[in-house]
Amino acid sequence: MLIKIYPENPNPKAIEQAVEVLKKGGLIIYPTDTVYGLGCDITNHRAIEKICKIRGIKPEKANFSFICSDLRHISDYIKPIDTTVFRVLKKALPGPFTFIFNANNNVPKLLSSNKKTVGIRVPDNNIARQIVEALGNPIISTSIKDDDEVIEYSTDPELIHEKYESTVDLVIDGGYGDNEASTVIDCTNGDFEVIREGKGDIEEYL
Repeated sequence: MLIKIYPENPNPKAIEQAVEVLKKGGLIIYPTDTVYGLGCDITNHRAIEKICKIRGIKPEKANFSFICSDLRHISDYIKPIDTTVFRVLKKALPGPFTFIFNANNNVPKLLSSNKKTVGIRVPDNNIARQIVEALGNPIISTSIKDDDEVIEYSTDPELIHEKYESTVDLVIDGGYGDNEASTVIDCTNGDFEVIREGKGDIEEYL
C-alpha cells in the first residue's frame, strides 16, 4: 500500500493509518530528513525479526537506529549523559544525525544480547516525528539501500513502493528522499567522534 503524506502539514488520518500498521506488527517505509527508512514498532519482536530478515542480518548484530520524536524519548533508552552532550543534542536535533550512546536496560532484549550501545535519531521531518509521537514509543529503523551502488539510496517513493510492496505493509510517499545518509557520531565516551560523514555537520553545534 502506498499513501501520500505532505511533510509540511501531515494529515492526521494518514499518520493514524501508519500507526495502526505499526501496532499490528507491520513494517513501514517512511521519509526522514535524509534517506527513506524501513521501520517497525520497537516493542514488536516479530516485526524486528522481519526487518532483520529483509536486511539479511541477525538481530543481535544489527545496527538499527531508534527514531524518537524528541529528546524526552531518548533518555528512556540510554545511560545518563552529561550536560555538555545534552546541550549539543538540544541544538543539533531534530536534524540529520545518528548519535551513538551507551544503552540502558530498556533496549529490546532481542537487540541487546551483545550490544552495549544504541543509535538515536530525531529526524527533522514532521511525518516521521508525528508517527513516533502518535505511536507513543520509538520505531526501529534502517535505511533503504538500492542495489545500484551509483544511486546507493532509493529516493523515489513510487519506485521504492514497486520494489518493496510485497515485503512491507505500507510505503509513505513524503516526496523525493535525499541521497545522503545521516552523520553518525559516537558519544559513548562523552565527546563527539564522527564515525561516518553524512548530511549533518556537527561542528556547527559544538
